Amino acid sequence: MPNLASNQGDLSLDDMPADPPVRYAEQALLGALILEPLRIKTLGSLGPEHFSVAMHGALFAAMTALTPPAPEVHAREPVWITALLDRAQPHARGLTAPYLHTLADSCPEPSHAPAYAQMIVANRARLTIRAAAERLIQAATDPVLPDPAAHVLDRTDAVTAVLDDLGRLFPSHPGSLPRTTLPPPPTRDTGVGSNAASEEQLLLSTAAARPACLPEMRWLRPEDFTVPLHGVLYRCMASLAYRGDPIDAVTVLWEAQHHGLITSGATAREVLDLFATPAGSPEHWGEQILQRSLLHHAHSTGLHIHAFTNDPSNTPHQLITGSRRALADLGALRARWHHATRPPAARQPRAQPAPASRAGPPAPRPATPAGSPRASR
Repeated sequence: MPNLASNQGDLSLDDMPADPPVRYAEQALLGALILEPLRIKTLGSLGPEHFSVAMHGALFAAMTALTPPAPEVHAREPVWITALLDRAQPHARGLTAPYLHTLADSCPEPSHAPAYAQMIVANRARLTIRAAAERLIQAATDPVLPDPAAHVLDRTDAVTAVLDDLGRLFPSHPGSLPRTTLPPPPTRDTGVGSNAASEEQLLLSTAAARPACLPEMRWLRPEDFTVPLHGVLYRCMASLAYRGDPIDAVTVLWEAQHHGLITSGATAREVLDLFATPAGSPEHWGEQILQRSLLHHAHSTGLHIHAFTNDPSNTPHQLITGSRRALADLGALRARWHHATRPPAARQPRAQPAPASRAGPPAPRPATPAGSPRASR
């Protein structure tokens, strides 16, 4: 992820962001456990890794490793404070006895410790989802990966696994969709001479020269193309193939006229030139286009999930629900990618419906006599 702050000047003290609310929740929780150590048994799955401040995590680790003193002992002697300092200071050198007293003063009500713990877990859930989204974005935009599609799908599975784990802690409920304003989709390489535009033109030329492949390329859609004109021309060829009409540069041009292309800026000569250089196989160019579309949509999905995590008004329920919705939109494209890249032997032939009988409805079965063996079954 780019470091946006690196392009800005030095921040003054007035520009520094305020402490996040979770820091006060951590202080309140630790203060509750200093005042009433036995409340540590009420915190569920909270662990040191959930804390945003390393010192707080080290202190909580010491609390979980030590045996809390009996209430009457804790009321008379500072054995709990002494034990915490001895255990935690090697791992948090800034920790002092005065800071423990500050934590105790920061706790409004020790009985609210489970609520403070839930706030800390919720904040860690937000950061965990954000980190998974950032890894997905990085995979979708890395130009040197040998198999970018496989890497992106692995990162997508990792995001799904994170959401499944967190979903057990924060079950969804009605009204849990986030209201975050989503960022615009990332730009695509659509310039003249780009690899994307060249490969799309090669697909159009090659598919027009060898149209027999089109019925088997239903996994490619017009929206996968980076250049809208190319996508509409591919739709024209697919329509001709569906109707069983002849396909060549001229028939596609005529179909394109019915789609309004010739009156919306593209000339007939420009359309014909797109079909002038067939090379390779349509399936190869189609897979290249589909892979680029997969990476683009994975990038957009990662940005959407990242935007959800950057909005502090979203609850963990909203983060999980919104992220799952974003991944579902990517799932349809993923299914098409698997269909396109399966070996030919693994592709099942499309089931053909049985021909309708023209002899009318089937004749009624003759009635079975009451005394026959079939009637007695």
